[in-house]
Amino acid sequence: MTMATFLSCAFILFFLGLSVISPAGAQTGGFSVELIHRDSPKSPFYNPNETPYQRLRNALNRSANRLSHFNKNSSVSSSKVSQADIIPNVGEYLIRISIGTPPVEILAVADTGSDLIWTQCQPCPPSQCYKQDNPLFDPQKSSTYKYLSCSSSQCAPPIKESCSGEGNCKYLVGYADQESFSNGDLATETVTLGSTSGQAVALPEIVFGCGTKNSGRFNSKTDGIVGLGGGDASLISQIRTTIAGKFSYCLVQQSSTKINFGTNGIVSGSGVVSTPLLVKNPKTFYYLTLDAISVGDQRLGVISGSTPGGDIVIDSGTTLTYLPPAYAATLLSVMSSMIAAQPVEVPYDLCYRISSRPQFPEVTIHFRDADVKLSPSNIFMKISEDLVCSVFSASNGTPVYGNIMQTNFLIGYDIEGRTVSFKPTDCSKQ
Repeated sequence: MTMATFLSCAFILFFLGLSVISPAGAQTGGFSVELIHRDSPKSPFYNPNETPYQRLRNALNRSANRLSHFNKNSSVSSSKVSQADIIPNVGEYLIRISIGTPPVEILAVADTGSDLIWTQCQPCPPSQCYKQDNPLFDPQKSSTYKYLSCSSSQCAPPIKESCSGEGNCKYLVGYADQESFSNGDLATETVTLGSTSGQAVALPEIVFGCGTKNSGRFNSKTDGIVGLGGGDASLISQIRTTIAGKFSYCLVQQSSTKINFGTNGIVSGSGVVSTPLLVKNPKTFYYLTLDAISVGDQRLGVISGSTPGGDIVIDSGTTLTYLPPAYAATLLSVMSSMIAAQPVEVPYDLCYRISSRPQFPEVTIHFRDADVKLSPSNIFMKISEDLVCSVFSASNGTPVYGNIMQTNFLIGYDIEGRTVSFKPTDCSKQ
C-alpha cells in the first residue's frame, strides 16, 4: 500500500498507467520512494565528463554555501568556496511530484532547509520568471486549484506578503543570497506522489505557492522547491497524519536509494540507538543535542552556554559536518595526533596521502542518549586518487551534521515521538 515522495528523483514520472490509492488507503501500510542524488546518472545535473572526485569537490562548495540556510552569519574559509556556486537551491537531492487535476509533473529541489512547496506558474512572462526547461504549471487548467483567502490560518507570517484585491493570500519567500525569491499566490492543490512499487496517491488540498514572479540564481533544470523541513507549510508536516509522523532514509553518495514513510519508515531491531528531536525555533530545522565526540578513548565534551551539550542540525542536503571553530580545531588536532602519517597541506581540513597508509582512529558521535560509531568512510572522504580529507569543518554559525557522516545508516525520524534513530546499514542494498 503506497504513496510517495520525500527526496526523490530527477527525471519526470508519468503517472499514466499507475494505480492510484487514497490517503486513507495509504494509512494502512507504509510506502517507499526512490531517492536520487543530484550527481547520480539519473539526475539532469549529472555530467559524465566529471570524475567522482570533481563531483565531490563541487558538493563541498555547495555544502559551504548551504550554511546560509541555517544562519545568515555562517561562514567558512573563502578558499573552500567558489562564489559562482552560491545558489538558493543547493540541496543534494531532487524530488518529483505531480500537481493538479489532471496531474502535471514538476521536478523540484528537495530542501530540508525550507518549508514551503512552490513552483513557477502561468502567467509568468520571461521578465518576471527564471528560465525553466519544463512547461510552467497552469492553474487555469486544473479543476482542483483553489486560492487561499487572507482569512485562512495558512495565510500567516513568515510566508504571507499581502492580500490581493479579491482577498486572496499572496506569499513571498526569499533566500540568503539576498537576490533570489519566489512570489505569487498561496493556494491549495491536489498533489500526486508516486512510489517505488508503481502505485501513486492523490493528496487533496496541499498548500503550495504558485509563483508568478520568481528571480535569482535558480537553475533551469528545476521547477521550484519542495520544503521538507519541520515547519507547518512543509510537505512532511502536511502529510504528517497520513504517515503517522514517521519517515526514514538510507543515504548512498552519488547514487540512488530509497526513502520510507509510515510503517516503512520505522527504524527498529538490533543496533538501533535513538536521540531526542528538539523543538526549537525556527521549526524548519531538525535539531539534535550533541554531547561529545570521542576519538579513540579520548572524549571531547561539547559545551553550549553553561550546560553540557550543544544543538546541531541534522541535514541531508549538507555534505560536510560543521562544528564551532574552537571545538573543530581541538577535534582535528586530537585526530591528527592519533594518525601515524604526515598531513598534507591542501585547501581542506586534515588531509592525508593514501600512499602513506594512514590508520584512522575510531570516532563516536555522542548524541543525547545515543552513541553513533562511525566508519572511516564517514569521517574521511576521498577527494582524489591519492588524497583523503576529514569531513569535519569549522563554521561560526549553527553546527550541522552532514550527509557523508549519515551514509550507511538507516536514519528514522519520528515527528510524533520526537526522536531520531540510527541503525548501521548497507544502504546500497536497501
